[in-house]
Amino acid sequence: MSSLIDRKFSEWTRGKSDVEARIAVFERIRDIPYAIVPEISGPQTYAGIFRTGKGSCTPKHLLLCEMYRRLDLPVLYVVYPFRWDEVELEYPPTLLKLARALPTAHHLACLVEIEGRLRTVDATLDPPLAAMGLPVNEVWDGLSDTRLAITPTGEGEIHHPSEAFLMMEQRDERSLEFDRALNRWLDAFRVS
Repeated sequence: MSSLIDRKFSEWTRGKSDVEARIAVFERIRDIPYAIVPEISGPQTYAGIFRTGKGSCTPKHLLLCEMYRRLDLPVLYVVYPFRWDEVELEYPPTLLKLARALPTAHHLACLVEIEGRLRTVDATLDPPLAAMGLPVNEVWDGLSDTRLAITPTGEGEIHHPSEAFLMMEQRDERSLEFDRALNRWLDAFRVS
């Protein structure tokens, strides 16, 4: 899988300045359709994004941080608590009911050292989801903080990349039911 990551890194960054490479990597990962795919959430399986063509915040940001490390940028992970039923969306009633039954979830984003300052970089949401009113980072200058994809219910917890195994959430049957329903709803929205 390393050769695939090497190939993608080269394809996305070849011939670009430092800022252009940062932006290109961000845009490529951001543009991967958001979906919760539990099989690709482990620290070594983020490359599964290329197999499935989808990814949630965890595999997308594990991949983003890996690509930024290859650009010699210091990176950290930041994990924020949030509630799915507090995401500002007009959920269908059945999906809202599932969201209300879930415990607090955790959102993973990256902290990237850019020009001596730690910047929040969140590539979670793909551009078509902006039409739903979600906070998609459609344009990024490669230098400043991006918006978070969620509204945190508490402070972020910072982790070193060596702690990636701590980012994995266990998905119970209730969570998996929500995941499947959310993915179907987002897929239907993208094609409408």
